[in-house]
Amino acid sequence: MAYWIQRSFSSLSPIQMSTEAITQPAAVQPSLPEVHSSVAVSRSPYSWRRLLGFLGPGFLIAVGYMDPGNWATDIAGGSRFGYTLLFVVMASNLMAILLQSLSLKLGVATERDLAQLCHEEYGPKVSFALWIFAEIAIAACDLAEVIGSAIALELLFHIPLFYGVLITGLDVLLILLLQHWGFRYVEALVIALIGAIIALFGVQMFFSRPDYLPALRALFIPSPSIVTNPDMLYIAIGILGATVMPHNLYLHSSIVQSRRYQRTPGGKREAIRMANIDSAFALTVALFVNVAILIVAAAVFHRSGHFDVAAIQDAYKLLSPLVGAAGASTLFAVALLASGQNSSITGTLAGQVVMEGFVNIRLAPWLRRLITRSLAIIPTIVVVAITGEQGTEKLLIFSQVILSLQLSFAVVPLVLFTSSRARMGEFVNARWLQALSWLTALLIAVFNAWLLVQTARGH
Repeated sequence: MAYWIQRSFSSLSPIQMSTEAITQPAAVQPSLPEVHSSVAVSRSPYSWRRLLGFLGPGFLIAVGYMDPGNWATDIAGGSRFGYTLLFVVMASNLMAILLQSLSLKLGVATERDLAQLCHEEYGPKVSFALWIFAEIAIAACDLAEVIGSAIALELLFHIPLFYGVLITGLDVLLILLLQHWGFRYVEALVIALIGAIIALFGVQMFFSRPDYLPALRALFIPSPSIVTNPDMLYIAIGILGATVMPHNLYLHSSIVQSRRYQRTPGGKREAIRMANIDSAFALTVALFVNVAILIVAAAVFHRSGHFDVAAIQDAYKLLSPLVGAAGASTLFAVALLASGQNSSITGTLAGQVVMEGFVNIRLAPWLRRLITRSLAIIPTIVVVAITGEQGTEKLLIFSQVILSLQLSFAVVPLVLFTSSRARMGEFVNARWLQALSWLTALLIAVFNAWLLVQTARGH
């Protein structure tokens, strides 16, 4: 083990940026070159066997849609407002399916990731600004994962929150190990952890005995109070930010290129079709998890009059007594730990994609992970030291609102590129898809602007 760690750390210098890399555009090198076209796809005439080769990237993306930030916003929304915000979860997930479909199509059609195309199109200054915004989003996401994993360690093993935050920094070794074994092992671990989360929340749904008809109605029929109630709107925007994550748009356009498909028009058409199946299925799984979290919070806390349950720790303490099942809280904490570790994997990959694509700087994986995790650990330690556990709940929800406010900086270029025939060729968005994409981008911008107005009025 010690030999392998030494080899992994020494095989790549902390910063690789040669003279050639500075003078040539970032697009000269493939996105994530260490995994580019590294996963073989079956040549079997049976489409289902070929589909298995494409399954994986969608699940790496989906973990970002069920991370501890989602838990915080879903628990807060369910306990305060019952089933009302289920429509926001559904709408956010539909937006995610659309935007991730555009992202993967962009990667396959252009053989570039979104960050690389922004660098080519907008030049160094704009690319640097977009890179900073992307890094803020990744740091906000990682902040939620640090808090979630630390809370899970505290709940399961009684490790103080302060030390749990520090322990989360050690997952850099897990990232290095997985990357050393191969990209398929990363995907396998992620899918296994997702399976565990689904099973655990399936049991939670059974224990909580929700009112299924009101929940089903709220899932498809929106309530006007979502927009008119400032507190509800704040949580709704947090759910949007926790569901449609900007860095996932950069990441998906990159990791979809890890498949070894034919780089021909026919091969690309098949790759886009298979990747869309992978993405839609994985995000539907994420939808189930988020719906389950909110329904459990509504059925257990809101129904019993515990409207102020927003902190994950409070949910853990109240879950078993209110549900009447001794193991409910433990299942909850195990799923939380799996969720936090899962999301940290994709956060590292997304950071690598945006740094290499926007500013053409390559960092060793351990250094990239150290920087990202430090940006998340430092503010968390400060908040925990000053406010204790009470401050982590507000910090979690605030991190998701930050994510939502960064969305437009990734969504607008994505829609522009996929609507450009010069960039996409025959894979350009159809007129109806362009209209739907711009409508989605507009809704995201309007909701964020309205949130800022309401927040300003509140202060």
